[in-house]
This record gives sequence, structure tokens and C-alpha cells, in this order.
Amino acid sequence: MSIKILWVDDEIDLLKPHILFLEEKGYLVYTSHSGDEALDLINNNDFDIIFLDENMPGLTGLETLDQIDSKHPGIPVVMITKSEEETIMNEAIGSNISDYLIKPVNPHQILLSIKKNLENRKLIDEKTTMTYQQEFQNISTALSGKLDYGDWKTIYKNLINWELKLEKSDDPGLKEILRMQKNEANKVFSRFIQNNYLGWISGQAEKKPILSHDLIKDAVLPILQNEKKVFLIIIDNLRYDQWKVLQPLIQEIYRIELDDVYCGILPTATQYARNAIFAGLMPSEIKKRHPQYWVDEGSEDYRNKFEAELIQEQLKRLRVNIKFNYHKILNLAAGKKLSENLSNYISTPLNILVYNFVDMLSHARTEMEVIKELAGDEPAYRSLTRSWFQHSPLKDIIKSLAEKKISIILTTDHGTIQVLNPVKVIGDKNTNTNLRYKTGRNLQYNPSEVFEINKPQDGYLPTTNVSSNYIFAKENHFLVYPNNYNYYVNYYRNTFQHGGISLEEMLIPFIYLKAK
Repeated sequence: MSIKILWVDDEIDLLKPHILFLEEKGYLVYTSHSGDEALDLINNNDFDIIFLDENMPGLTGLETLDQIDSKHPGIPVVMITKSEEETIMNEAIGSNISDYLIKPVNPHQILLSIKKNLENRKLIDEKTTMTYQQEFQNISTALSGKLDYGDWKTIYKNLINWELKLEKSDDPGLKEILRMQKNEANKVFSRFIQNNYLGWISGQAEKKPILSHDLIKDAVLPILQNEKKVFLIIIDNLRYDQWKVLQPLIQEIYRIELDDVYCGILPTATQYARNAIFAGLMPSEIKKRHPQYWVDEGSEDYRNKFEAELIQEQLKRLRVNIKFNYHKILNLAAGKKLSENLSNYISTPLNILVYNFVDMLSHARTEMEVIKELAGDEPAYRSLTRSWFQHSPLKDIIKSLAEKKISIILTTDHGTIQVLNPVKVIGDKNTNTNLRYKTGRNLQYNPSEVFEINKPQDGYLPTTNVSSNYIFAKENHFLVYPNNYNYYVNYYRNTFQHGGISLEEMLIPFIYLKAK
């Protein structure tokens, strides 16, 4: 069906060559000499785009635009004017015009504006499809080669970049190809972790990434030394793709000095990973050095309530003598209170803010049907994260920090993955309930389906029993007991879980922001 264009200009007869040019391109062009006549045409026709002269006798272009916007919102309107006055430009742009052209215009300008406003999605889809098809082969070739940790960072960032680009595409086949390639990447990454992880944490590997327990010493303190004043914001359970959808909102007020990922420890769960961040120690070392601050699996007690004490111990051990404040936000009221009282804290060199919303969103999605519907898939989950941030006290806090020129480090303790494939595990009543890792006595499982650490001390993991071991789900698998197997498989499939091995859980954002 031909695209219908309305061109409104009191000197429309002089534009006959332009109109013939568009008709030769297959467009259906209606013309009008005045605003009143144009409004009558618009009331009786469905136009795809309107070109509107700003300076006309009778109803001006801006007055006509107001009426079009009130009665027919959504029709793209391109304002054309002889005037280059800034006030007219501002008024037109403030009225949500789709484009702004200054006379004399040539036919190709008009054609470009049509394509930009009406065919933009199609052209972008075509370009994106062609480019991803080329990149698909590059990523596949990389996955079949010998990869180091730096290669994995590049591959994962690349996959996320394409996931966000293809999210806007109408081609389901292309999205399915990317999904399959991401699954393949996670399969190869799981093997990479199995082959390298124990070497990293034991210190036997020649090169290792920054891990959770290295984060303060090797990543945060060097920035603090340079900045003298930093807000460290830890958003629990924030994946790299979620950071990328928040980035445009934050980039309005902050300059991104570093956009990177670091590697979370196993288990990729708050009790282990976040305590390791604050202590600067692996979990078994925390339990050994600071038993009063470690809470074992199976305890009813809150497992991350000593974070302020752990960071104090770490700074003391590193002989870093700085003042710090620690804040934990678990609900909206606490977030608003911190935002309102922010001025009381900004003189302190280091402020640490733990923000728990994304983790609560992940758990709520498992338990609540309404959240499952709102975050039914990966794009919806990202969208919900973005919507939360836009209206959260955290955004207000970040805006206030920008006004005070205070730098921010934005990071997390672990990510999360949408699980699909069940793996059977048998354990006793003392086995923990996490779906992505299990620890306990006499666990029974297929060793090929999990990553097992039979000697917890090798993984610097605490034990509650001499015969305890740990197993970790890989890729998008989740661990399920045989009892009521089908019920629990259906209940937990497609939920977002953490604790195991995947790109999404382990390669997590570390962002350094400087106020503009």
C-alpha cells in the first residue's frame, strides 16, 4: 500500500517538481494551501506523514501543528520554514515535530526525511541483519578457538550488544539464531570455568581476572586514591545487559570513564560473593578469620548483616585509614530517606551503598504471577529494571551526586540467568535449597551435568560436615530433586536464578562514572 503524504504550503504550486519526484518514487501526495484546508483533509484521510510550512497566512504552521497534535497525535509532522530563528525552532521542536527543514529544500532532503520517519525501522532491521550475519561467523570462530579471560569479556559484551540491537528487530529467526549462539557460548564458557577457576583462586594460574574478593583492593581503592571521594553503589543481582539499558539514563548526567566487567566467585550468590567483596577474602577465609561474621548454610539468620564490619576489617588489614559510611537499602522508604539526607554523608571519602531492588525483583518474579507476566522474558526483565530505575530514589541519589561532582563506582555481586533445563539431584534434608548450586553430604547426581568441587577447601568454601561437597549448575540448567519432579520443573522453569556458572552470573558490571 502506497505511503500517503500531505504537503501543506501556501506556495504549493511552486513545489510541483518536488511532488512529481515523490510520486515517481511511488508515494501518494496530497497538497493543501492553508492550515484550515489541511485540517479538513486530515479529518477525512489517514496520512502517514505531513510536511507543514511554518509561515502561512491564516492559521500559521505552529497553530496548525497544535491542532494536528491534539486531534491526531502520532502522525509524524515535518516543519518546513524560511526562518532560522532559534525561538521558532525551539517552539517547533517542543511541539514534538518529527523533523525540521529550512527552505529552500531539495527533493532528496524530503525523501530522506520520509525514510527517516517511516522506513527507519525497516532500514535498520536490514542493516542489522546483514551485519549480525557477518558477526555470527566471527563469534562462532572465536568460540572454537583457545580463549583467555580477556577474550571472554569481549565475546560476552559483543553478545549483549547484539541482543539489545536485535531486541528491536521484527525477525524472530534472527533472534533465535542469537539465542542459540548465546547458549553455545555459555556451554563453552562453563568448560572454561571448570578448567581455570580453581587455578585462579589458588594463585597457581599465571594470569587471573579480578574476582569478588579482589574488587575493593584492586579496583575500588585505586580509583578512590585518585578521586579522594567516591560513592560505591552495589546493586544486588545486576547483570551486564541490565546495566546497558540503564546506561543512557545515567549517561545524561555522568561521563563513563570505565565500562568493564569483573568475575564473580562461586557460588554466584549473595551470601558468598558479596561477603567476599566486603571482606576481601574467600568464604572459607572469612569463616576462619571472622567466624562471628559468617553465617552457615541452613541458618535462619540473615547471611549478609555484617558487611560494614567486614569492610572495616579489610581496610584495617590493607592499612588503609579512611572514613566510610555504609548504607543498605531494602525498601522504598529507606531509599527516600537516604536521598533526603544525602548531604549528611557526602563529606566522607568513601560511601558504600547496597541497593537490593533487582535481587528482590528476581525473587518476586519466581513467586508472584503478576511479576512473571510483567517480566516474562529477557527483554521484559530488562525493561522492568529500566522502569524501576527511572522512578527510584536511586536515580535521585545519583542526580544529587552528579550535582556535587562526586564520582561513582557502580557494580554488583553477581548476575542471574533464566533457567530452562532441569538436572536431577538427590540430597538429604540438610542440603541447601538454591537451584543453581548445592552443598551437603552424600549428594547424588550425574557428574557430567554439573561442576563439582569435592574438596570444599580447594574452592575456599566453608563446610558444615567432613563429607560435604559443592556442585554447581552450568549454562541454563537448574537443580531439582526427584520428589514432585514435574511440579517443581514446571514451577521454576523460565525463572531467573543465580548461584551457578554462566556468563550472565559471573561476568558482571564494574562501571566508573565521573560527573559531567
